[in-house]
Amino acid sequence: MPCDRFDLACLDIAGTTVEEHQAVYVALDGAVRAAGLDPSAEQLAGWMGADKQEAITAALTAHRGSEPSRQEVLEVYADFRSRLLAAYDATSPVPMPGVEAALATLRAEGVKVVLTTGFSREVTGGLLEQLGWTDGVVDDVVCAEEVGAGRPAPYMIFEAMRRTGVTDVRRVLVAGDTVRDLRAGTNAGAGMVVGVLSGAQDVRALGAEAHTHLLASVADIPPLLG
Repeated sequence: MPCDRFDLACLDIAGTTVEEHQAVYVALDGAVRAAGLDPSAEQLAGWMGADKQEAITAALTAHRGSEPSRQEVLEVYADFRSRLLAAYDATSPVPMPGVEAALATLRAEGVKVVLTTGFSREVTGGLLEQLGWTDGVVDDVVCAEEVGAGRPAPYMIFEAMRRTGVTDVRRVLVAGDTVRDLRAGTNAGAGMVVGVLSGAQDVRALGAEAHTHLLASVADIPPLLG
């Protein structure tokens, strides 16, 4: 039976729909340390879910008291990308348990599914190829670099709506495993903002943010929609 409450589900990738063994955070930590920073666990948590170039810019700015050059950001990002791809080669990302079935169920019920991510299009494309998600698994993918700002800005959600022809944000579900995912959903005015506990941030962190639901996994979304 078609879902009569939602037209679109915007889902994060790493830690939400894909188990990538926290490689993105390990790679980011390694790249900024190589650039001379010594981030705390709290600082690293603050970058979760962010566009990675934005995160690097913010980290370098906080460390030095002045904004880094574009070239320096790109150099640190290139190091991050290299570390991340090496990690993916060593341990391939896999779909979170039950997620592929959940995506299929949502789409069968008439809900468009769009993945949103702070990864670049290049990294995202390679990741989806590894997963076998390049055709027929989701309706589209939106990268932060394509809309000018990452989370907590709501622009990836709005772009997902534009691409799928959805016009009522109240009929949009947003789900992710980070505080930034929840903030983006709230900033967009989404009808449902779901924190999932399958990723790097725990129930205390996610529970402190505005949300409509906290779930163990994206696999629990279809039963939630009934």
